[in-house]
Amino acid sequence: MGRRPHVVIAGAGFAGVRAARKLSRHADLNVTLISSSDAFAYFPQLYHSATGGARTEASLPLAQLLAGCPVKLTVDTIIGFDPEHKAVTSAHASYPYDYLLLALGSVTDYFGIAGLPEFSYDIKTISGAEKFKTHLHRELIEQRKPDLNYVVVGGGPTGVELAAALGPYLHSVTRRHGLVKPKYSIELVEAAPRILPHSPEATSRRVERQLKRLGVKVITAQTVEAETATKLLLSGQSIASKTVAWTAGVANNPFFKANADLFSLAKHGKIAVDNHLQSHPGVYVLGDNAATPFSGMAQTALHDADFAVADLLRCVRQRPRRPYRVVKPITVVPAGPNWAAAEWGPLQIFGYPGFILRRLADLVGYADVESWPQAVRVWLDDARREDNCPICQPNLARIPA
Repeated sequence: MGRRPHVVIAGAGFAGVRAARKLSRHADLNVTLISSSDAFAYFPQLYHSATGGARTEASLPLAQLLAGCPVKLTVDTIIGFDPEHKAVTSAHASYPYDYLLLALGSVTDYFGIAGLPEFSYDIKTISGAEKFKTHLHRELIEQRKPDLNYVVVGGGPTGVELAAALGPYLHSVTRRHGLVKPKYSIELVEAAPRILPHSPEATSRRVERQLKRLGVKVITAQTVEAETATKLLLSGQSIASKTVAWTAGVANNPFFKANADLFSLAKHGKIAVDNHLQSHPGVYVLGDNAATPFSGMAQTALHDADFAVADLLRCVRQRPRRPYRVVKPITVVPAGPNWAAAEWGPLQIFGYPGFILRRLADLVGYADVESWPQAVRVWLDDARREDNCPICQPNLARIPA
């Protein structure tokens, strides 16, 4: 028998972890997972972690997810790609492969807008969510100078989720510490004519009504021009604020731009793939990185991982291959306590039933990347609060503002 094929997976998001766990079940393969972090970010709950939810909901140690799986985990950042010699490289090492799965995820894009990288808060990362939460506490408790305006930029699902959760969280913090309820406003800014522009108009209207019931001011058809330390400049107005959360823009992982001459770039810098999700023979591009319908959603990343694993095994075992099939994911957007808007095929579900669907979706989401017993334990952490109060927990005061 010949040597076992070496599968290298670059990226430990939904697609990468899912593929690593599934491939590790096959003793005829060697599997290496390369991640720039030692933790998996559960993106659907980052907004919740940023507003008092348990960190364990959004940050899961990769060693925990891969426990019992014969996968070599390497914390490193790949920067180079050599398809001719079948290797990816970092600043310090080279990783040869027989099959390569690129699932590097996306990064925040500020569209070159002045001031946003320096002054806005990015809750699309674990550290960003923690930094945002600590900032809220510092203003309310240490400085006793709450913002007049809390601004969320981006009326997509993440922006809606954060804007809806922000008011109840601020109220909880002030009540917990016996503070006089401050006067402030929460604004959600979207450049398109309506929030959730990729959802049906009926969904947008229902969600906007729900946000207004929560006291959120919705501002549409306004683009951000710049941000300073004390205000956000829009195309039609200026909003005084030191708390701007940027959820509006994402870009493909910089790895692909750095190696653009080796890939066929499609819209938004994503990678053109064939009907087996391959950019080169034996090289799969998954999830956020691939120019496929519904790219950018967690369910799509999981679907891509399942397909790539099945296709790779057929290649190794010289069996007939099947083409990639697009599957439209279920969309569930929370908008406040016990309320969510769900789109499941032609069905639209709002309110408490939507919330229950989201909770069940999160349970399945955790189980997609770890064992069921561990998934249930993490899922139940939803009820636990972690306020990250610099007064209650002085060590947190050292987190940069």
